[in-house]
Amino acid sequence: MAIPKILVIPGSLREKSCNVRLAALATKELTLADADVTRISLVDYPLPIYDADDAEETGPPDSAVKLKRLMSTHQGVFIASPEYNASITPLIKNAIDWISAVRERGDPPLAAYQNRVFALGAASPGRSGGMQSLLALRQVLAVGCRALVIPEQVTVPHAEQAFDERDELKDTRAAGQLKLVARRLIDYVRMLGLEER
Repeated sequence: MAIPKILVIPGSLREKSCNVRLAALATKELTLADADVTRISLVDYPLPIYDADDAEETGPPDSAVKLKRLMSTHQGVFIASPEYNASITPLIKNAIDWISAVRERGDPPLAAYQNRVFALGAASPGRSGGMQSLLALRQVLAVGCRALVIPEQVTVPHAEQAFDERDELKDTRAAGQLKLVARRLIDYVRMLGLEER
């Protein structure tokens, strides 16, 4: 059986971000579930604020093309999404918009979001654990980008106290959610036969 390739994207550039820690833990859980995992930082893919006129006039920036190509080589994507004012961060939205603008070799619209499976997680200082961020991100991906987003997701409330000294989740509910999300993401990839591409 082929090993699914999963891309993990933390939606924060902050070194001590709880969502960077959640992405690292998701990487571990996905690896334990027999996936080939690539974790990136968006700091390595700097992008200007999306402007459709600029995209049409000069084409997408190199970082957008690299992100689109990277996403296209993975069958699954896990995004750890911080919550800003009950929504997703400008960083994540900007990256999604730029990736959607990249069209190569006759690609159909939104090519990078098709034929792959997305899973979502969030860690937040609040009681909801970033739930509003995930609602907004799910809408952007599933409705705006026509992507397949699995129903299972992980939320980590009171995130500053949620991790122990080994960066494991102390809350057994959140830890169980993360394990379930990792397994279900891989299950969907295999169920759809995407790992065989």
